[in-house]
Amino acid sequence: MTDPDITPDLIAAHGLKPDEYDRILEIIGREPTFTELGIFSAMWNEHCSYKSSKKWLRTLPTTGPQVICGPGENAGIVDIGDGQCVVFKMESHNHPSYIEPYQGAATGVGGILRDVFTMGARPIAAMNSLSFGSPDHPKTRQLVHGVVAGVGGYGNAFGVPTVGGELRFDPAYNGNCLVNAFAAGLAQTDQIFYSAASGVGRPVVYLGAKTGRDGVGGATMASAEFDDTIEEKRPTVQVGDPFTEKRLMEATLELMATGAVISIQDMGAAGLTCSAVEMGDKGGLGVKLNLEAVPQREANMTAYEMMLSESQERMLMVLEPSLEAEARAVFEKWDLDFAIVGETIAEDRFLILHNGEVKADLPLAALSGTAPEYDRPWERTPPATPLDEGTVPQIDPIDGLRALIGNPNYCARAWVYDQYDSMVMADTVRGPGLGGGLIRVHGTDKLLAFTSDVTPRYVQANPVEGGKQAVAEAYRNLTALGATPLASTDNLNFGNPEKPQIMGQLVGAIEGIGQAVSALDMPIVSGNVSLYNETDGTAILPTPTIGAVGLVAHQDQAILGCAREGHVALLVGDSAGHLGQSALLAEVFSRVEGDAPSVDLEAEKRNGDFIRDNHALIRACTDLSDGGLALAAFEMAQTAGVGIVLDDSDTGAVFGEDQGRYLIACNFDQAEALMGAAASAGVTIQTVGRFTGDTVRIGSSSAPLAELSDIYRNCLAEQFA
Repeated sequence: MTDPDITPDLIAAHGLKPDEYDRILEIIGREPTFTELGIFSAMWNEHCSYKSSKKWLRTLPTTGPQVICGPGENAGIVDIGDGQCVVFKMESHNHPSYIEPYQGAATGVGGILRDVFTMGARPIAAMNSLSFGSPDHPKTRQLVHGVVAGVGGYGNAFGVPTVGGELRFDPAYNGNCLVNAFAAGLAQTDQIFYSAASGVGRPVVYLGAKTGRDGVGGATMASAEFDDTIEEKRPTVQVGDPFTEKRLMEATLELMATGAVISIQDMGAAGLTCSAVEMGDKGGLGVKLNLEAVPQREANMTAYEMMLSESQERMLMVLEPSLEAEARAVFEKWDLDFAIVGETIAEDRFLILHNGEVKADLPLAALSGTAPEYDRPWERTPPATPLDEGTVPQIDPIDGLRALIGNPNYCARAWVYDQYDSMVMADTVRGPGLGGGLIRVHGTDKLLAFTSDVTPRYVQANPVEGGKQAVAEAYRNLTALGATPLASTDNLNFGNPEKPQIMGQLVGAIEGIGQAVSALDMPIVSGNVSLYNETDGTAILPTPTIGAVGLVAHQDQAILGCAREGHVALLVGDSAGHLGQSALLAEVFSRVEGDAPSVDLEAEKRNGDFIRDNHALIRACTDLSDGGLALAAFEMAQTAGVGIVLDDSDTGAVFGEDQGRYLIACNFDQAEALMGAAASAGVTIQTVGRFTGDTVRIGSSSAPLAELSDIYRNCLAEQFA
C-alpha cells in the first residue's frame, strides 16, 4: 500500500497547524513519512500534549506529605497508612460518547481502570460525572440510555463497584455531552509500578488484546470541535471488552508479583505511539519497534494504523529478560497475547520497522519534550452583575421545593445508579444517592470516601469562585461522612481554547481550584484536560469536575446514621440567603442571573474540622449545595422516612446557596453539646427545625412526605425510562 502524499489538506486533517508542521520540518530536517505525520499528530494534539493548558496546570498544588506520586504518571498515589496507598484518577471520554454513546462510555470506564491497575493497584471503586443536553432535546434520550448502559455494562462486567457520581442536564450540552470516568484502587506502597523505561537492550512487550482498526485517530478527533462531519468520526471510537479487561488486570497483577516488570504503561490515547514514547522519554531511552510482531485481529494493517490504533485492553511493558518465560506463562494462562515487539535502545530514537522497512525514525525526546506549548490569549470573565435580591419574590416554599425535586437536575438519580453494581466485592459501606461513597479497606478498620463535584453555572458566572466551589463542595461531601480529605483529581472540560473568553474561563477556574486545594490540603495528584467541547461554535458550560478521596482512619469515626423521629435539625455555617445563580432562580423563575456564591476557604476549613472533631455527637450529616436548606433537609428526611419541620420560610433563608454549610440531625442533648463546641471553635450554628411526623412543613406551608418523595423518586424514570 502506497503512502499518500503529504499535502496541506492532509496536514490539517491530522489536526496540525501550518506553523506546527514547519516545526516538525525543523526538528527532523526533512518531510515526514505518512506514519511519522500520524505519530506527530498523536503526540502533539491537545488531548495528549496539553499544549494549551500546561502553563496553567503547573500552578496547581500537587505535593504534600500524603502524596506518593503526583501528576505525570498513569494515576496519582496517596498514602493511607499501614503500608497501603490509594491510586486514583479521573479522565474524560466526551467526544467518543457523543458519537457512539455505549462504546464511548464503556471504553472510558475501561481506560480509567487500566490507569489504576497499571500501577499495581486493584480497583476498588468507580464514579462517573455525566452532563447531557436539555431533557427534551431529541438526542438527549439516546445519549442518556447509551452512556448509562455503557458505564454499567463495562463496570458491572469487570466487577468494580460504582459508588458515586453526578448527573446534570443543560442546553449547553445539547451538541457535546460530557462523560468523565473516575477509578480508584488499593496498592502496597512498596509494590507500585511506574512507566519510566530503564536499561538498554531490554525487551518491549505487548500485552493483552489484539490490535484492530478501531480508534485510529481517536486522540486527534478528541482535540477538535464537532461540525456536520460528525458521523464520519464514528470509526475513531474504540470498542471495549470488559471480560478481556478483567483477565488483563488479573494477569498484570500476577505478572507484577514475579518481578519481571521493569516499567509498564497503559495503551490509551494514541495507543502504541503514546505508550512507547512516554516510557522511553521518562527513562531517557530510545525505543525500537518491529510491527510485524504486533498481535493483529485484522488483515493487512499498515504501520500507520498499528501505531495510531486505540484498540482497548492493551498494555506495553519493559521486561526483565531473564524472566521472559515466567512472564509469558502468566499471559498464556489467562489466554492473552504476549509478544516481544521491540527493545529499548541507547540512542534518542523512535525507530519503527514494518516488514523490514523503516516507517518512522524520529528523535524520541522531541515527540514529547518539544511539543508545542501555547500561552494563548485570554480574557478574564467580566464580573457578574450582582442579583438584585428585591426582584426575587417570596414564594410558597413547598411549591419551590416541588419545582426542584420534580426537575431532572435535582430529583433522585436511582434510575441511573440502579443500573450500576454498587455492591460487588462486598466492601461498599455507602453507595450512590447518599452524598459521597464509602468503601472498606478490606481487612482493616479504615474506610475510603469518594465524591465528584462541580456546579457549572457558578463557573460560567465566575470561574475563580466556581473553581473554588467545586473543590469546597467535594471537601464538604467527604467531611459529611466523617472523612479527612486527602487529595483530588481534576477533569477540566471546556470549549475551544483558541477563543480568549474560553481560555479565560480555564485560567480562572484553575486559579480558583489552586487556591482551594491549597487551603483545604487536597492537592491535585492526577487529572485530565478536555478542550474543544463545542459543536458548530457553541461551547459547553465550563465544567471543571473535581474528584476527591478522603480517609476515615477508623470506621467508628464515620458519620453513617439517618435522621429519626425527635432529632433536632442544626445548621452549621453562615447564611446570607445568596440566590444568585441558584437552582431556585433558574428552575422556578427561569433566570440565570447574579454572581456565584463566594467561597470563604477559612470558614470551609474551620467548619469541616468542627464536623470531624465532633463526629460522635452527629447522627446524620449532609452538606448544603444546590437548592440550599430546603433540598438538603428534604433529602435527609426522605432518606430516613421521617418528616421535617423548618421554622423559617423566607425564600433566601430556605433556598439560598451560601457555601460552607452543613445540616446535622442529632438528639437534643447532643445538639446542646454541639452548640457549646461550636462557640469554642468560632463556628456559626443554629437550630433550624426538627425531624418529626410524616409531613414536610416549611413555615406555614406543608405537604405529605410520601407525596413529595414520590415526585422525587420517579421524576427521572418518568422522563427517560
